[in-house]
Amino acid sequence: MNQNAARIFCIGRNYSEHAHELGSEIPKSPVIFIKPISCLVKAGTGVKYPKHGNNLHHEVELVIRIGKAGQPSSPEESLDFVDAFTIGLDLTLRDVQNRLKEKGLPWEISKAFDQSAPIGAFIKYEHSGQLNNLIFRCFVDGEKRQEGNSNDMIFSVKQLIFEISRIWILQPGDLIFTGTPSGVGTVNIGNTVSIENEMIGSFSWKIVE
Repeated sequence: MNQNAARIFCIGRNYSEHAHELGSEIPKSPVIFIKPISCLVKAGTGVKYPKHGNNLHHEVELVIRIGKAGQPSSPEESLDFVDAFTIGLDLTLRDVQNRLKEKGLPWEISKAFDQSAPIGAFIKYEHSGQLNNLIFRCFVDGEKRQEGNSNDMIFSVKQLIFEISRIWILQPGDLIFTGTPSGVGTVNIGNTVSIENEMIGSFSWKIVE
C-alpha cells in the first residue's frame, strides 16, 4: 500500500471549531506530528481496533502528496511541489491522547499506531483551484458525522507545505494530512466509516476486532 510514500506529516488543530470542541487553544503556528508508513491502509480493508485504548475517534482530512524533492522559497511556490491529493482518516485514540496531553507527553501512541491512516485513491493535482472550497464528509454506518471545507483551514495547504519544508527537505511521496474539521466522534468494532468528496470519490473501512 502506497509503497512510494516517503513520510506522513500530520497537522493538528487546523480548524478552529475542532480546536474548540477539544478544549484546545487556536495554534499560532502549525501543530505537526508524524506517522510511520505502517499507518496507511487502502479503502475496503478492515481496520483493527487498537487494543491499547478504549475511545477510537474518526477524523476526516484532506491529504496532499508531494511530487518532487526540495524546499520552496515561499508559501506561493509551495504548491509547485504538489502532484496529487485525496482524503483520508487520522484515527485517534482520544482517551490515550487526553492522558498524554495531561502529562505533556508526545501523541504518537494515540495517533501513530498501525492502520491509523486509512487513505483514499489519489487524483492528479493540476491547479490551485482544486484545493479551494473543497468539501469533504465523514459518515459512520451511513450517518453524517463531519463536513469540512478546505477554505476553513487556519493554515492553508501552501502554508503547511512551506512550514514543513523549513524543517524537513520535501521528498517525492511525502504525504500531508492537513487537519480535521469539527464533529469527531467514537467508532466501535463493527462500524463502517466512510469518507467522500464529489471530485475525489468515496472510500470506506470497517472497524474489526
